[in-house]
Amino acid sequence: MQSCEISADSTDDPLSSGLRRKRQPRIVVIGAGLAGLSAAKALLESGFTDVTILEATDRIGGRVQSVKLGHATFELGATWIHGSHGNPVYHLAEDNGLLEETTDGERSVGRISLYSKNGVAYHLTNNGQRIPKDVVEEFSDLYNEVYNLTQEFFQRGKPVNAESQNSVGVFTRDVVRKRVKADPDDTEAVKKLKLAMIQQYLKVESCESSSHSMDEVSLSEFGEWTEIPGAHHIIPCGFIKIVEILARSIPESVIQLRKPVKCIHWNQSVSKEIERVADHNSDLPEEDKGSDVFVECEDCEFIPADHVIVTVSLGVLKKRHESLFHPRLPEEKVMAIEKLGINTTDKIFLEFEEPFWSSECNSIQFVWEDEAESESLTYPEELWYKKICSFDVLYPPERYGHVLSGWICGEEALIMEKCDDETVAETCTEMLRKFTGNPNIPKPRRILRSSWGSNPNFRGSYSYTQVGSSGADVEKLAKPLPYAESSKTAPMQVMFSGEATHRKYYSTTHGAVLSGQREAAHLIEMYQDLLQ
Repeated sequence: MQSCEISADSTDDPLSSGLRRKRQPRIVVIGAGLAGLSAAKALLESGFTDVTILEATDRIGGRVQSVKLGHATFELGATWIHGSHGNPVYHLAEDNGLLEETTDGERSVGRISLYSKNGVAYHLTNNGQRIPKDVVEEFSDLYNEVYNLTQEFFQRGKPVNAESQNSVGVFTRDVVRKRVKADPDDTEAVKKLKLAMIQQYLKVESCESSSHSMDEVSLSEFGEWTEIPGAHHIIPCGFIKIVEILARSIPESVIQLRKPVKCIHWNQSVSKEIERVADHNSDLPEEDKGSDVFVECEDCEFIPADHVIVTVSLGVLKKRHESLFHPRLPEEKVMAIEKLGINTTDKIFLEFEEPFWSSECNSIQFVWEDEAESESLTYPEELWYKKICSFDVLYPPERYGHVLSGWICGEEALIMEKCDDETVAETCTEMLRKFTGNPNIPKPRRILRSSWGSNPNFRGSYSYTQVGSSGADVEKLAKPLPYAESSKTAPMQVMFSGEATHRKYYSTTHGAVLSGQREAAHLIEMYQDLLQ
Protein backbone atom coordinates (compact mmCIF):
# COMPACT_ATOMS: atom_id res chain seq x y z
CA MET A 1 0.00 0.00 0.00
CA GLN A 2 1.17 3.50 -0.76
CA SER A 3 2.26 5.35 2.35
CA CYS A 4 0.02 8.12 3.70
CA GLU A 5 3.04 10.14 4.66
CA ILE A 6 3.85 13.22 2.56
CA SER A 7 7.47 13.61 1.74
CA ALA A 8 9.25 16.72 2.96
CA ASP A 9 10.13 17.90 -0.52
CA SER A 10 6.44 18.11 -1.48
CA THR A 11 5.03 20.19 1.31
CA ASP A 12 5.48 23.57 -0.30
CA ASP A 13 4.10 22.64 -3.72
CA PRO A 14 0.30 22.57 -3.98
CA LEU A 15 0.58 20.37 -7.08
CA SER A 16 2.86 17.83 -5.45
CA SER A 17 0.31 15.72 -3.59
CA GLY A 18 -0.59 13.18 -6.23
CA LEU A 19 -0.48 15.79 -9.00
CA ARG A 20 3.12 15.39 -10.11
CA ARG A 21 1.80 13.12 -12.85
CA LYS A 22 0.29 16.20 -14.49
CA ARG A 23 -3.20 14.84 -13.96
CA GLN A 24 -6.15 17.09 -13.28
CA PRO A 25 -6.98 17.65 -9.61
CA ARG A 26 -10.07 15.80 -8.40
CA ILE A 27 -12.58 18.25 -7.00
CA VAL A 28 -15.73 17.18 -5.16
CA VAL A 29 -18.45 19.75 -4.49
CA ILE A 30 -20.92 18.82 -1.77
CA GLY A 31 -24.32 20.33 -2.47
CA ALA A 32 -26.04 21.37 -5.72
CA GLY A 33 -27.47 24.65 -4.50
CA LEU A 34 -26.48 28.06 -5.81
CA ALA A 35 -23.05 27.98 -4.16
CA GLY A 36 -22.18 24.49 -5.35
CA LEU A 37 -23.40 25.03 -8.90
CA SER A 38 -21.61 28.38 -9.14
CA ALA A 39 -18.36 26.82 -7.97
CA ALA A 40 -18.62 23.87 -10.35
CA LYS A 41 -19.58 26.09 -13.30
CA ALA A 42 -16.58 28.38 -12.75
CA LEU A 43 -14.20 25.42 -12.37
CA LEU A 44 -15.41 23.67 -15.51
CA GLU A 45 -15.31 26.85 -17.57
CA SER A 46 -11.72 27.41 -16.44
CA GLY A 47 -10.57 24.04 -17.73
CA PHE A 48 -10.93 21.68 -14.77
CA THR A 49 -12.20 18.32 -16.00
CA ASP A 50 -12.47 16.17 -12.87
CA VAL A 51 -15.33 17.83 -10.99
CA THR A 52 -18.10 15.95 -9.18
CA ILE A 53 -21.15 17.39 -7.40
CA LEU A 54 -22.73 15.25 -4.70
CA GLU A 55 -26.31 16.23 -3.86
CA ALA A 56 -28.20 14.53 -1.02
CA THR A 57 -31.70 15.23 -2.37
CA ASP A 58 -33.44 14.31 -5.62
CA ARG A 59 -33.21 17.82 -7.09
CA ILE A 60 -30.80 20.68 -7.66
CA GLY A 61 -31.32 24.17 -6.26
CA GLY A 62 -30.88 23.78 -2.51
CA ARG A 63 -32.85 26.51 -0.77
CA VAL A 64 -34.28 27.64 -4.10
CA GLN A 65 -37.49 25.68 -4.61
CA SER A 66 -40.07 26.89 -7.10
CA VAL A 67 -43.31 24.91 -7.18
CA LYS A 68 -45.69 25.16 -10.11
CA LEU A 69 -49.40 24.89 -9.33
CA GLY A 70 -51.65 25.41 -12.32
CA HIS A 71 -50.30 28.35 -14.29
CA ALA A 72 -48.55 29.97 -11.31
CA THR A 73 -45.13 29.42 -9.78
CA PHE A 74 -44.72 29.75 -6.01
CA GLU A 75 -41.44 30.16 -4.18
CA LEU A 76 -41.04 27.97 -1.12
CA GLY A 77 -37.49 29.28 -0.77
CA ALA A 78 -35.61 32.24 -2.22
CA THR A 79 -37.96 34.89 -3.63
CA TRP A 80 -36.19 38.19 -4.20
CA ILE A 81 -33.15 39.30 -6.16
CA HIS A 82 -31.87 41.85 -3.65
CA GLY A 83 -30.44 44.79 -5.60
CA SER A 84 -29.16 44.99 -9.14
CA HIS A 85 -25.87 46.89 -9.44
CA GLY A 86 -23.18 44.23 -9.59
CA ASN A 87 -25.50 41.49 -8.35
CA PRO A 88 -24.58 38.29 -10.26
CA VAL A 89 -28.07 36.84 -9.78
CA TYR A 90 -29.67 39.97 -11.23
CA HIS A 91 -27.36 39.89 -14.24
CA LEU A 92 -28.13 36.21 -14.87
CA ALA A 93 -31.85 37.01 -14.75
CA GLU A 94 -31.60 40.13 -16.88
CA ASP A 95 -29.30 38.59 -19.50
CA ASN A 96 -31.63 35.62 -19.90
CA GLY A 97 -34.88 37.59 -20.13
CA LEU A 98 -36.29 36.39 -16.82
CA LEU A 99 -37.44 39.85 -15.71
CA GLU A 100 -39.50 40.82 -18.76
CA GLU A 101 -42.80 40.04 -17.03
CA THR A 102 -41.82 41.44 -13.64
CA THR A 103 -44.48 43.95 -12.61
CA ASP A 104 -43.92 47.27 -10.83
CA GLY A 105 -45.11 45.63 -7.64
CA GLU A 106 -42.40 43.01 -8.03
CA ARG A 107 -39.71 45.60 -8.68
CA SER A 108 -39.23 47.45 -5.43
CA VAL A 109 -36.82 50.25 -4.59
CA GLY A 110 -35.96 50.71 -0.94
CA ARG A 111 -36.25 48.38 1.99
CA ILE A 112 -38.04 45.13 1.27
CA SER A 113 -40.88 44.03 3.53
CA LEU A 114 -41.43 40.48 2.37
CA TYR A 115 -43.82 40.70 -0.59
CA SER A 116 -46.05 43.15 -2.39
CA LYS A 117 -45.70 46.92 -2.57
CA ASN A 118 -49.03 47.39 -4.34
CA GLY A 119 -51.90 48.87 -2.39
CA VAL A 120 -52.10 49.25 1.38
CA ALA A 121 -51.16 47.02 4.30
CA TYR A 122 -54.09 46.37 6.61
CA HIS A 123 -52.98 46.24 10.25
CA LEU A 124 -55.73 44.38 12.06
CA THR A 125 -56.09 43.64 15.77
CA ASN A 126 -57.20 40.39 17.39
CA ASN A 127 -60.41 42.24 18.27
CA GLY A 128 -61.29 42.45 14.59
CA GLN A 129 -60.52 46.15 14.21
CA ARG A 130 -58.38 47.84 11.56
CA ILE A 131 -55.81 50.25 12.95
CA PRO A 132 -56.30 53.68 11.29
CA LYS A 133 -53.96 54.32 8.39
CA ASP A 134 -52.55 57.52 9.93
CA VAL A 135 -51.64 55.66 13.14
CA VAL A 136 -49.87 52.98 11.11
CA GLU A 137 -47.95 55.58 9.12
CA GLU A 138 -46.87 57.43 12.25
CA PHE A 139 -45.69 54.23 13.86
CA SER A 140 -43.96 53.02 10.72
CA ASP A 141 -41.98 56.27 10.48
CA LEU A 142 -40.90 55.92 14.09
CA TYR A 143 -39.96 52.25 13.71
CA ASN A 144 -37.93 52.89 10.56
CA GLU A 145 -36.12 55.75 12.27
CA VAL A 146 -35.09 53.42 15.09
CA TYR A 147 -34.23 50.68 12.59
CA ASN A 148 -31.76 53.09 10.98
CA LEU A 149 -30.21 53.65 14.40
CA THR A 150 -29.53 49.90 14.67
CA GLN A 151 -27.33 50.14 11.58
CA GLU A 152 -25.10 52.82 13.07
CA PHE A 153 -23.50 50.69 15.77
CA PHE A 154 -21.48 48.80 13.20
CA GLN A 155 -21.29 51.39 10.44
CA ARG A 156 -20.15 54.24 12.70
CA GLY A 157 -18.54 52.19 15.44
CA LYS A 158 -20.94 53.40 18.09
CA PRO A 159 -20.56 51.67 21.47
CA VAL A 160 -23.39 49.39 22.57
CA ASN A 161 -24.72 50.07 26.06
CA ALA A 162 -25.35 47.28 28.54
CA GLU A 163 -29.11 47.89 28.62
CA SER A 164 -29.52 46.73 25.03
CA GLN A 165 -27.76 43.41 25.76
CA ASN A 166 -26.22 43.88 22.30
CA SER A 167 -29.58 42.80 20.88
CA VAL A 168 -31.44 44.38 17.97
CA GLY A 169 -34.77 43.33 19.47
CA VAL A 170 -34.08 44.58 22.99
CA PHE A 171 -32.70 47.90 21.70
CA THR A 172 -35.55 48.47 19.23
CA ARG A 173 -38.31 47.55 21.65
CA ASP A 174 -36.85 49.75 24.38
CA VAL A 175 -36.28 52.85 22.23
CA VAL A 176 -39.61 52.64 20.37
CA ARG A 177 -41.55 52.06 23.60
CA LYS A 178 -39.99 55.05 25.30
CA ARG A 179 -40.79 57.29 22.35
CA VAL A 180 -44.36 56.05 22.05
CA LYS A 181 -45.03 56.53 25.75
CA ALA A 182 -43.47 60.00 25.71
CA ASP A 183 -45.57 61.28 22.79
CA PRO A 184 -47.85 64.00 24.26
CA ASP A 185 -50.14 64.06 21.23
CA ASP A 186 -51.39 60.46 21.38
CA THR A 187 -54.28 59.22 23.45
CA GLU A 188 -53.75 56.23 25.73
CA ALA A 189 -55.72 54.06 23.30
CA VAL A 190 -53.47 55.03 20.39
CA LYS A 191 -50.37 54.47 22.51
CA LYS A 192 -51.57 50.97 23.35
CA LEU A 193 -52.05 50.17 19.66
CA LYS A 194 -48.58 51.45 18.80
CA LEU A 195 -47.02 49.48 21.63
CA ALA A 196 -48.71 46.32 20.34
CA MET A 197 -47.45 47.08 16.84
CA ILE A 198 -43.85 46.91 18.08
CA GLN A 199 -44.10 43.16 18.51
CA GLN A 200 -45.74 42.71 15.11
CA TYR A 201 -42.99 44.68 13.37
CA LEU A 202 -40.34 42.66 15.21
CA LYS A 203 -42.02 39.44 14.06
CA VAL A 204 -41.77 40.66 10.47
CA GLU A 205 -38.13 41.58 11.09
CA SER A 206 -37.48 38.11 12.52
CA CYS A 207 -38.93 36.50 9.39
CA GLU A 208 -36.65 38.65 7.25
CA SER A 209 -33.62 37.80 9.41
CA SER A 210 -34.61 34.13 9.78
CA SER A 211 -34.12 34.35 13.53
CA HIS A 212 -36.37 33.03 16.26
CA SER A 213 -36.53 36.55 17.66
CA MET A 214 -34.75 39.81 16.94
CA ASP A 215 -33.57 39.57 20.54
CA GLU A 216 -31.08 36.99 19.23
CA VAL A 217 -29.65 39.24 16.48
CA SER A 218 -26.44 41.10 17.29
CA LEU A 219 -26.85 44.87 17.51
CA SER A 220 -23.15 45.64 17.14
CA GLU A 221 -22.93 43.56 13.92
CA PHE A 222 -26.36 44.22 12.38
CA GLY A 223 -25.10 46.98 10.12
CA GLU A 224 -22.39 44.91 8.43
CA TRP A 225 -24.89 43.17 6.17
CA THR A 226 -24.63 45.18 2.96
CA GLU A 227 -27.48 45.99 0.61
CA ILE A 228 -26.64 46.05 -3.08
CA PRO A 229 -27.93 49.27 -4.71
CA GLY A 230 -30.80 49.13 -7.13
CA ALA A 231 -34.27 47.66 -7.19
CA HIS A 232 -35.29 44.29 -5.77
CA HIS A 233 -36.91 41.90 -8.23
CA ILE A 234 -39.14 38.83 -8.28
CA ILE A 235 -38.72 36.34 -11.13
CA PRO A 236 -42.28 35.55 -12.33
CA CYS A 237 -41.33 32.25 -14.03
CA GLY A 238 -39.59 31.04 -10.88
CA PHE A 239 -36.27 31.54 -9.12
CA ILE A 240 -35.43 27.97 -10.14
CA LYS A 241 -34.65 29.39 -13.59
CA ILE A 242 -31.46 30.87 -12.10
CA VAL A 243 -30.51 27.39 -10.91
CA GLU A 244 -31.21 25.95 -14.35
CA ILE A 245 -29.07 28.62 -16.01
CA LEU A 246 -26.14 27.82 -13.71
CA ALA A 247 -26.56 24.09 -14.35
CA ARG A 248 -26.92 24.49 -18.11
CA SER A 249 -23.18 24.32 -18.77
CA ILE A 250 -22.55 21.52 -16.27
CA PRO A 251 -22.65 18.03 -17.84
CA GLU A 252 -25.30 15.77 -16.33
CA SER A 253 -22.64 13.21 -15.44
CA VAL A 254 -21.04 15.73 -13.05
CA ILE A 255 -24.09 15.93 -10.76
CA GLN A 256 -24.96 12.89 -8.67
CA LEU A 257 -28.40 13.21 -7.06
CA ARG A 258 -29.55 11.19 -4.03
CA LYS A 259 -25.92 10.96 -2.95
CA PRO A 260 -25.76 12.04 0.72
CA VAL A 261 -22.35 12.36 2.31
CA LYS A 262 -21.60 10.62 5.59
CA CYS A 263 -18.09 11.88 6.37
CA ILE A 264 -15.26 13.88 4.85
CA HIS A 265 -11.93 12.28 5.75
CA TRP A 266 -9.34 15.02 5.32
CA ASN A 267 -5.65 15.61 5.98
CA GLN A 268 -3.51 12.74 4.73
CA SER A 269 -1.39 12.86 7.87
CA VAL A 270 -4.10 10.81 9.61
CA SER A 271 -2.57 7.70 8.08
CA LYS A 272 -4.54 5.01 9.91
CA GLU A 273 -7.84 6.47 8.81
CA ILE A 274 -6.69 6.79 5.21
CA GLU A 275 -5.50 3.17 5.27
CA ARG A 276 -8.85 2.03 6.64
CA VAL A 277 -10.69 3.91 3.90
CA ALA A 278 -8.41 2.60 1.18
CA ASP A 279 -8.72 -0.97 2.37
CA HIS A 280 -12.51 -0.63 2.37
CA ASN A 281 -12.42 0.27 -1.32
CA SER A 282 -10.24 -2.56 -2.52
CA ASP A 283 -10.92 -1.62 -6.13
CA LEU A 284 -9.37 1.83 -5.71
CA PRO A 285 -6.46 2.48 -8.08
CA GLU A 286 -3.17 2.46 -6.24
CA GLU A 287 -2.63 6.18 -6.91
CA ASP A 288 -5.94 7.03 -5.22
CA LYS A 289 -5.04 5.32 -1.95
CA GLY A 290 -2.77 8.19 -0.95
CA SER A 291 -5.35 10.89 -1.63
CA ASP A 292 -5.48 13.90 0.65
CA VAL A 293 -9.25 13.61 1.07
CA PHE A 294 -11.83 10.85 0.88
CA VAL A 295 -15.54 11.60 0.78
CA GLU A 296 -17.46 8.79 2.42
CA CYS A 297 -21.03 8.57 1.11
CA GLU A 298 -24.02 7.06 2.87
CA ASP A 299 -24.09 4.28 0.26
CA CYS A 300 -20.60 3.22 1.46
CA GLU A 301 -18.77 4.56 -1.61
CA PHE A 302 -15.50 6.35 -0.87
CA ILE A 303 -14.58 9.04 -3.38
CA PRO A 304 -10.94 10.21 -3.43
CA ALA A 305 -10.34 13.92 -3.92
CA ASP A 306 -7.67 16.55 -3.84
CA HIS A 307 -10.14 19.27 -2.88
CA VAL A 308 -13.67 19.23 -1.45
CA ILE A 309 -15.89 22.31 -1.50
CA VAL A 310 -18.50 22.02 1.26
CA THR A 311 -21.62 24.07 0.57
CA VAL A 312 -24.02 22.60 3.13
CA SER A 313 -26.07 25.02 5.23
CA LEU A 314 -24.98 26.39 8.58
CA GLY A 315 -27.87 24.43 10.08
CA VAL A 316 -26.40 21.16 8.81
CA LEU A 317 -22.95 22.13 10.09
CA LYS A 318 -24.39 22.89 13.53
CA LYS A 319 -26.08 19.50 13.67
CA ARG A 320 -23.46 17.31 12.02
CA HIS A 321 -20.01 18.90 12.19
CA GLU A 322 -18.73 16.39 14.76
CA SER A 323 -19.52 13.37 12.57
CA LEU A 324 -19.21 15.03 9.14
CA PHE A 325 -15.46 15.68 9.38
CA HIS A 326 -12.61 13.36 10.35
CA PRO A 327 -10.45 14.50 11.94
CA ARG A 328 -12.81 16.91 13.67
CA LEU A 329 -12.81 20.56 12.76
CA PRO A 330 -10.40 22.92 14.53
CA GLU A 331 -11.86 24.52 17.64
CA GLU A 332 -11.82 27.97 16.02
CA LYS A 333 -14.11 26.79 13.23
CA VAL A 334 -16.38 24.89 15.61
CA MET A 335 -16.78 28.04 17.70
CA ALA A 336 -17.70 30.04 14.59
CA ILE A 337 -20.33 27.45 13.64
CA GLU A 338 -21.79 27.55 17.14
CA LYS A 339 -21.75 31.34 17.46
CA LEU A 340 -23.35 32.23 14.13
CA GLY A 341 -27.13 32.00 13.91
CA ILE A 342 -29.57 30.25 11.61
CA ASN A 343 -33.24 29.59 12.11
CA THR A 344 -36.34 28.90 10.10
CA THR A 345 -38.57 31.20 8.07
CA ASP A 346 -41.49 29.36 6.50
CA LYS A 347 -44.17 30.38 4.03
CA ILE A 348 -47.81 29.28 4.08
CA PHE A 349 -49.64 29.76 0.78
CA LEU A 350 -53.45 29.72 0.94
CA GLU A 351 -55.47 29.67 -2.27
CA PHE A 352 -59.10 30.85 -2.16
CA GLU A 353 -61.91 30.57 -4.68
CA GLU A 354 -62.60 34.29 -4.37
CA PRO A 355 -60.82 37.11 -2.50
CA PHE A 356 -62.36 38.16 0.81
CA TRP A 357 -59.97 41.12 1.00
CA SER A 358 -60.47 44.47 -0.73
CA SER A 359 -58.71 45.30 -3.98
CA GLU A 360 -56.47 47.87 -2.28
CA CYS A 361 -55.28 45.47 0.43
CA ASN A 362 -51.77 44.14 -0.19
CA SER A 363 -51.30 42.39 3.15
CA ILE A 364 -52.99 41.52 6.43
CA GLN A 365 -50.78 42.25 9.42
CA PHE A 366 -51.70 40.59 12.72
CA VAL A 367 -51.43 42.87 15.77
CA TRP A 368 -52.16 41.21 19.11
CA GLU A 369 -53.27 43.93 21.51
CA ASP A 370 -52.38 41.82 24.55
CA GLU A 371 -48.72 41.96 23.49
CA ALA A 372 -48.34 45.69 24.09
CA GLU A 373 -46.06 45.11 27.08
CA SER A 374 -44.66 41.71 26.12
CA GLU A 375 -40.94 41.09 26.27
CA SER A 376 -40.72 37.61 24.79
CA LEU A 377 -41.81 36.40 21.38
CA THR A 378 -41.87 32.74 22.36
CA TYR A 379 -45.21 31.01 22.68
CA PRO A 380 -46.48 27.76 24.18
CA GLU A 381 -46.62 25.01 21.58
CA GLU A 382 -50.42 25.17 21.24
CA LEU A 383 -50.20 28.92 20.46
CA TRP A 384 -47.67 28.57 17.65
CA TYR A 385 -49.96 30.49 15.28
CA LYS A 386 -49.38 33.73 17.22
CA LYS A 387 -45.96 33.89 15.56
CA ILE A 388 -47.54 34.27 12.10
CA CYS A 389 -46.80 37.92 11.44
CA SER A 390 -48.82 38.50 8.28
CA PHE A 391 -50.40 37.25 5.09
CA ASP A 392 -49.38 39.01 1.90
CA VAL A 393 -51.60 39.20 -1.16
CA LEU A 394 -49.85 37.73 -4.19
CA TYR A 395 -50.07 40.10 -7.08
CA PRO A 396 -51.13 40.18 -9.88
CA PRO A 397 -54.14 37.86 -9.40
CA GLU A 398 -54.13 37.15 -13.15
CA ARG A 399 -50.89 35.25 -12.58
CA TYR A 400 -51.34 33.78 -9.11
CA GLY A 401 -55.09 33.54 -8.61
CA HIS A 402 -56.47 34.54 -5.20
CA VAL A 403 -53.57 33.56 -2.98
CA LEU A 404 -52.27 34.75 0.38
CA SER A 405 -48.71 34.09 1.53
CA GLY A 406 -48.24 33.80 5.28
CA TRP A 407 -44.95 34.12 7.17
CA ILE A 408 -43.83 32.40 10.33
CA CYS A 409 -40.37 31.97 11.84
CA GLY A 410 -38.41 30.50 14.71
CA GLU A 411 -39.39 27.62 16.96
CA GLU A 412 -43.05 28.17 16.16
CA ALA A 413 -42.30 27.50 12.49
CA LEU A 414 -40.93 24.10 13.50
CA ILE A 415 -44.15 23.38 15.39
CA MET A 416 -46.16 24.41 12.32
CA GLU A 417 -44.10 22.01 10.20
CA LYS A 418 -45.17 19.11 12.43
CA CYS A 419 -48.87 19.85 11.86
CA ASP A 420 -50.77 18.40 8.91
CA ASP A 421 -52.11 20.58 6.10
CA GLU A 422 -55.68 20.39 7.39
CA THR A 423 -54.69 21.70 10.82
CA VAL A 424 -52.61 24.56 9.43
CA ALA A 425 -55.33 25.57 6.94
CA GLU A 426 -58.01 25.50 9.66
CA THR A 427 -55.84 27.46 12.11
CA CYS A 428 -54.98 30.12 9.55
CA THR A 429 -58.63 30.46 8.51
CA GLU A 430 -59.67 31.00 12.14
CA MET A 431 -56.99 33.67 12.52
CA LEU A 432 -58.16 35.47 9.40
CA ARG A 433 -61.77 35.36 10.61
CA LYS A 434 -60.76 36.68 14.02
CA PHE A 435 -58.65 39.58 12.78
CA THR A 436 -60.91 40.65 9.93
CA GLY A 437 -64.03 40.31 12.03
CA ASN A 438 -65.54 38.27 9.19
CA PRO A 439 -66.76 34.86 10.45
CA ASN A 440 -67.78 33.80 6.95
CA ILE A 441 -64.32 33.53 5.41
CA PRO A 442 -64.24 30.08 3.79
CA LYS A 443 -61.43 27.63 4.22
CA PRO A 444 -58.85 27.80 1.42
CA ARG A 445 -59.24 25.32 -1.38
CA ARG A 446 -55.52 24.59 -1.39
CA ILE A 447 -52.53 25.00 0.92
CA LEU A 448 -48.82 24.88 0.13
CA ARG A 449 -46.09 25.45 2.71
CA SER A 450 -42.37 25.13 3.28
CA SER A 451 -40.58 23.06 5.91
CA TRP A 452 -36.97 24.23 5.93
CA GLY A 453 -36.40 23.72 9.64
CA SER A 454 -37.26 20.03 9.91
CA ASN A 455 -35.67 19.07 6.59
CA PRO A 456 -32.44 17.27 7.62
CA ASN A 457 -30.68 18.49 4.48
CA PHE A 458 -31.12 22.17 5.43
CA ARG A 459 -32.13 22.59 9.09
CA GLY A 460 -33.00 26.24 8.64
CA SER A 461 -33.58 28.92 6.04
CA TYR A 462 -30.55 31.22 6.15
CA SER A 463 -28.00 32.69 8.52
CA TYR A 464 -27.68 35.81 10.66
CA THR A 465 -25.15 37.28 13.08
CA GLN A 466 -26.31 36.06 16.43
CA VAL A 467 -25.59 37.93 19.66
CA GLY A 468 -22.01 37.01 20.55
CA SER A 469 -20.93 36.48 16.94
CA SER A 470 -19.33 38.83 14.44
CA GLY A 471 -18.21 39.08 10.84
CA ALA A 472 -14.91 37.56 11.97
CA ASP A 473 -16.79 34.33 12.65
CA VAL A 474 -18.07 34.33 9.08
CA GLU A 475 -14.45 34.61 7.92
CA LYS A 476 -13.44 31.71 10.18
CA LEU A 477 -16.28 29.61 8.81
CA ALA A 478 -15.08 30.26 5.26
CA LYS A 479 -11.42 29.50 6.01
CA PRO A 480 -10.15 26.38 4.15
CA LEU A 481 -8.57 23.38 5.84
CA PRO A 482 -5.92 22.60 6.79
CA TYR A 483 -4.89 26.04 8.01
CA ALA A 484 -1.92 27.05 5.87
CA GLU A 485 0.00 28.67 8.72
CA SER A 486 -0.02 25.53 10.83
CA SER A 487 0.13 22.71 8.30
CA LYS A 488 2.80 21.09 6.16
CA THR A 489 0.25 19.11 4.18
CA ALA A 490 -1.44 20.03 0.90
CA PRO A 491 -3.48 23.25 1.20
CA MET A 492 -7.19 23.79 0.61
CA GLN A 493 -8.20 20.17 1.05
CA VAL A 494 -11.56 21.19 2.48
CA MET A 495 -13.08 24.50 1.42
CA PHE A 496 -16.30 26.16 2.56
CA SER A 497 -18.90 28.08 0.63
CA GLY A 498 -22.57 29.02 0.91
CA GLU A 499 -24.46 32.14 1.97
CA ALA A 500 -23.32 31.83 5.61
CA THR A 501 -19.67 32.17 4.51
CA HIS A 502 -20.09 35.60 2.90
CA ARG A 503 -19.35 38.36 5.39
CA LYS A 504 -21.32 41.14 3.69
CA TYR A 505 -24.02 39.23 1.82
CA TYR A 506 -24.93 36.38 4.15
CA SER A 507 -28.56 35.21 3.91
CA THR A 508 -28.81 36.09 0.20
CA THR A 509 -28.75 34.23 -3.10
CA HIS A 510 -26.03 36.51 -4.44
CA GLY A 511 -23.99 35.79 -1.33
CA ALA A 512 -24.28 32.07 -2.12
CA VAL A 513 -23.29 32.55 -5.77
CA LEU A 514 -20.35 34.80 -4.94
CA SER A 515 -19.10 32.40 -2.27
CA GLY A 516 -19.05 29.55 -4.77
CA GLN A 517 -17.20 31.69 -7.29
CA ARG A 518 -14.76 32.73 -4.55
CA GLU A 519 -13.73 29.17 -3.73
CA ALA A 520 -13.45 28.28 -7.42
CA ALA A 521 -11.18 31.32 -7.91
CA HIS A 522 -8.83 30.05 -5.19
CA LEU A 523 -8.38 26.76 -7.06
CA ILE A 524 -8.10 28.44 -10.45
CA GLU A 525 -5.28 30.58 -9.08
CA MET A 526 -3.59 27.57 -7.48
CA TYR A 527 -3.59 25.56 -10.72
CA GLN A 528 -3.15 28.35 -13.24
CA ASP A 529 0.02 26.78 -14.69
CA LEU A 530 -1.65 23.41 -15.09
CA LEU A 531 -4.71 24.94 -16.75
CA GLN A 532 -2.78 26.94 -19.37
